[in-house]
Amino acid sequence: MAKNLVIVESPAKAKTIEKFLGKDFQVESSFGHIADLPSKEIGINVDGDFMPNYRVPSDKKALVKKLKDLSKNAETVWLASDEDREGEAIAWHLYEQLKLKENNTKRIVFHEITQKAILKAVENPRKIDYNLVNAQQARRVLDRLVGYELSPVLWRKVKGGLSAGRVQSVAVRLIVERERDIINFVPQASYKVVAEFLSEEGKKFKASIPKNFETKEEAQTFLNSSIGAKFKVEDLQKKPAKKSPAAPFTTSTLQQEASRKLGFPVAKTMMIAQRLYEAGLITYMRTDSVNLSEDAKNDAQQEIISSYGKQYSKPRNYSTKSKGAQEAHEAIRPTSMSQQTINVDFDQNRLYDLIWKRTIASQMSSAQVERTNVRIENNNNDSIFTANGEMIKFEGFLAVYLEGNDNEDEEQDGMLPKLAIGETLVNKYITATERYTKGPYRFTEASLVKSLEELGIGRPSTYAPTISTIQKREYVQKGTIEGEDRNYTELKLKGKEITTKILTEKVGSDKGKLVPTDIGNIVNDFLVENFANILDFGFTAKVESEFDDIAEGKEDWIKMIKDFYKKFHPTVEDVAENADRAKGERLLGIDPESGKNVYARLGRFGAMVQIGEATDEEKPKFASLQGDQNLTTITFEEAMDLFKLPKKVGGYEDKPVEVAVGRFGPYVKFDDMYVSIPKDENPMEVDINRAIELIEEKREADAPIATYENLPVQKGVGRFGPFIKWNNTFINVNKKYDFDNLSKSDIKELIEDKKRKDIEKIIQNWPDEKITVEKARWGRFNIIKGKTKIELAKTVDAANLTLEEVKQIIEKNTPKKKTTRSKSTKK
Repeated sequence: MAKNLVIVESPAKAKTIEKFLGKDFQVESSFGHIADLPSKEIGINVDGDFMPNYRVPSDKKALVKKLKDLSKNAETVWLASDEDREGEAIAWHLYEQLKLKENNTKRIVFHEITQKAILKAVENPRKIDYNLVNAQQARRVLDRLVGYELSPVLWRKVKGGLSAGRVQSVAVRLIVERERDIINFVPQASYKVVAEFLSEEGKKFKASIPKNFETKEEAQTFLNSSIGAKFKVEDLQKKPAKKSPAAPFTTSTLQQEASRKLGFPVAKTMMIAQRLYEAGLITYMRTDSVNLSEDAKNDAQQEIISSYGKQYSKPRNYSTKSKGAQEAHEAIRPTSMSQQTINVDFDQNRLYDLIWKRTIASQMSSAQVERTNVRIENNNNDSIFTANGEMIKFEGFLAVYLEGNDNEDEEQDGMLPKLAIGETLVNKYITATERYTKGPYRFTEASLVKSLEELGIGRPSTYAPTISTIQKREYVQKGTIEGEDRNYTELKLKGKEITTKILTEKVGSDKGKLVPTDIGNIVNDFLVENFANILDFGFTAKVESEFDDIAEGKEDWIKMIKDFYKKFHPTVEDVAENADRAKGERLLGIDPESGKNVYARLGRFGAMVQIGEATDEEKPKFASLQGDQNLTTITFEEAMDLFKLPKKVGGYEDKPVEVAVGRFGPYVKFDDMYVSIPKDENPMEVDINRAIELIEEKREADAPIATYENLPVQKGVGRFGPFIKWNNTFINVNKKYDFDNLSKSDIKELIEDKKRKDIEKIIQNWPDEKITVEKARWGRFNIIKGKTKIELAKTVDAANLTLEEVKQIIEKNTPKKKTTRSKSTKK
């Protein structure tokens, strides 16, 4: 048994650290948090001291027992979780749950997994920093209070199964408001004039008139006036300038740059960075800091001088500009500056390359450039053409790296030929092109991170999970619209002739951009209307600032939570009791046949259109929205088209074929077959030929892949993933199996396992208690006690429930009688 037990967060990190410590050290992983708030109750004493009730999850109990046994036999326990607030809380939970003793427990931290850093940490242990622990507790408790109190309100007032969160709801608000700015934006047309000239040396370059012409007539008049004009250089100015490198990466800037240059979603960037860190290749990847250690700067200087020359080296210090930057970490950098490349896998190699180049560039000389501005006049009118150029005199850091740009349309200065004042120029042509003003851009994951950081909302550890959550909750989705064609006019003067062309450009593409869904819009509006302070950007940033104060020991976390809750909770109760139900309802027009109102609104099964009122004697008509349609933009005409379904499209094999819409979307009905129409297809455009294609595809997919006990086995993919169908039984196929290549033994195993589970799960009785566990729909189970029916969560193993566990479930789900206190008691 080793004398020293080192506990880290991840098994990958444990393997790396074991290489650096001797045989007297045993390194084990806690696999993240070993204790947390309970999953199915609030877990906070809101009626008392607001202390959280942490529990060890059932899947961590064996691990905790193992670590406890190991710690009892160790002379010293080293808590080596990450050095941020989350890591400090993990160290504290380990200390509490393993019942460690202060005299033989040491806390160590390091921002890189190298032998030097690990040995230095062991030589400089410290105590658990309870200020950091309390800052993490404050965030966890406040976010739990907001989520657990707001979510049930959304279930009652909007739709079941929804959730709200302090940071996620603000992120959704940003996306919703940006989308509305885009919808309300009205593009204005004007004419941009660009000319191509030849210098006296015969070199081509382009110049433009800085101010656009507002109308086609003005542009036409200008071109007419330019026929036969003589052009010359009226003025020429050259100015030296320099470009400086960007700071080394923080979490936020790494996420943004990896999105721009590598196309990585934020979550993927963090996953890959975590692997690089755990392998000892980069420093800690959750940081606000742009600092580099003296050792790192010295290593970078040596590498730059060795690879590029002394004139390229310029050691630099950077200061953090983001609101509420925290943690005394370094920036994200390679652990060894001399290791220019790695050979792990494609994505890790690319991200490492990005980090290495950014770090090295940050310690290099500025680029020296010469900027040239040329003004060109003509003898026919007063308009002045201008051209800007840039020539690199010394490339400096540009030899390694140039930061990406979020502005897709920003024009870059090009190279200009050698010119002189008074020089005569030959005009090759002049174009006046109709251009439209650009509306606001939809957020990408990277630009959303940038906005959250600028507003002081969230912290490095929250960006990736926030963006993943709002997409998982389907408040936001990645856009798939390719855009639409828009015509524009180009007038061109060449020689003495003016020609006109009608050209086409693609506008409105949102592929990969973040777009709010109908439910995202409705939830946002409900929360903004009823919980304005929670959705307020300033309030959310102020909360982050308070967490920082707690981390520095300047504020008491319990007092902060109490102050928040005494204002928040009464608002929740008032909204739950008095607020109107949110439907996201829009009046679209009047149905010409019935004279009744036509609405777009949220229904029980999603977005829909409705003819008539709920109060009418005759029930309203309903139709679900399809494909890319949404409540915000659907038109009256599009809504009325939806009521044309079901429609007969023809016949096939002497049987009718029709297109219809059901609860789960549009489909083709043929005989007793129902064939789903792909989401990106408009069911109104499905004709008999396309319907036959879908029918035959379905037949091919439904063809038996095998037989078992003389009965056919089919396979398919449904709402809950891949399945096989046998003897009218649907059997889910999990990731353990290769669904595309199921073998006979796989099929046998799946069917026999299902048969066994069905026998076990159908009914379990305890007659003395009159409690029954019965099979319900969709693979769920219910507990029945008298007239009480409790639906079990999918995660509950109904087959192996004990009577005691059933009693606990009943007790938890039985409403407690409310006690009332007199006014005098309250006082």
